[in-house]
Amino acid sequence: KQWYQRRVAITAGGLAREDWVEANRVFAEAERERERRGEGSLIALLSNSYYDVLDDSGDGTVDVEELKTMMKAFDVPQEAAYTFFEKGDTDKTGKLERPELVHLFRKFWMEPYDPQWDGVYAFKY
Repeated sequence: KQWYQRRVAITAGGLAREDWVEANRVFAEAERERERRGEGSLIALLSNSYYDVLDDSGDGTVDVEELKTMMKAFDVPQEAAYTFFEKGDTDKTGKLERPELVHLFRKFWMEPYDPQWDGVYAFKY
């Protein structure tokens, strides 16, 4: 929150959509700059934090049931976990490994909008 407060005006009513879009662009550009300087990725830090919370079983992977927890936390229908999981499980092991979740988060933050990913990132909900 502090990061966004320094870069956009957050009013008592919340962050306006146009400010949210701009904040995402600023975040992505700052992430690119961190990469150029060889600094750690905030996207990876965020993804790893989610991963640590989602891995309820402690087995070092995230399954669909554990992923539903994230959907519930974001007030997204839990069936969205299946689409997210299908795209994320690139090696088709039936589990999301840490690099796979980082890849999905990175794709969300850093790549141009692509409507084929709407179900993955819950844009359609």
